Amino acid sequence: MSGTAIRLVILTVFLGILVLAPAIVPAFAAGGGGGGGGGPPGEDIMRPGPPPSNTSNPSNAKSSSTNRATHRTKRSDKQSFLSDPAFIRGYREAYATIYDRYDYESAIRQLSALGHDDYANVANLIGYSYRKLGEYKQSQVWYERALKSDPQHVLTWQYYGLWQIEQGNREQAQYHLSKIAELAGTDSEEYRSLAAALEQPSATGLVY
Repeated sequence: MSGTAIRLVILTVFLGILVLAPAIVPAFAAGGGGGGGGGPPGEDIMRPGPPPSNTSNPSNAKSSSTNRATHRTKRSDKQSFLSDPAFIRGYREAYATIYDRYDYESAIRQLSALGHDDYANVANLIGYSYRKLGEYKQSQVWYERALKSDPQHVLTWQYYGLWQIEQGNREQAQYHLSKIAELAGTDSEEYRSLAAALEQPSATGLVY
């Protein structure tokens, strides 16, 4: 093969790579992993219930990555404890105490022992535990603390909305529902859960 022919082959291959490159790069980027919210590995366990439902209607919900971020407090330099194995282990133990064993008093002690009860996820679960124990004043204190830490913490808006319903504050619960719609969309699990609770008769006891 002559030198000219070789150069033509090389040029053809090079041009082919240039044509394919735009398609290859996005595909590679899409395949990369990365959880939303900036928390520790496996942070999905930091929130009860299933992940929010995806939706094809952009007017009713944010993107799935945005939804994930709203359920979890974003990590800052002051929240380096989120990568601490001891914190993660202790949080998961408290989570299991609540949702597997329904031992809310023990869960409150476990969550408090973590030493980060101003972190929205922790404060929210303490509030949830007090609510399940029927200690509504204490529950409210912790829900307010969670929202002070992270005003976009969707799960707190949901749980606090259920608190409002149990207290007979249905208009306030409706406000919580509108906040969830704003932050996570009307197809999110949190929105649908609170909306379903609002549709029940006032005297109906909640189970979640």
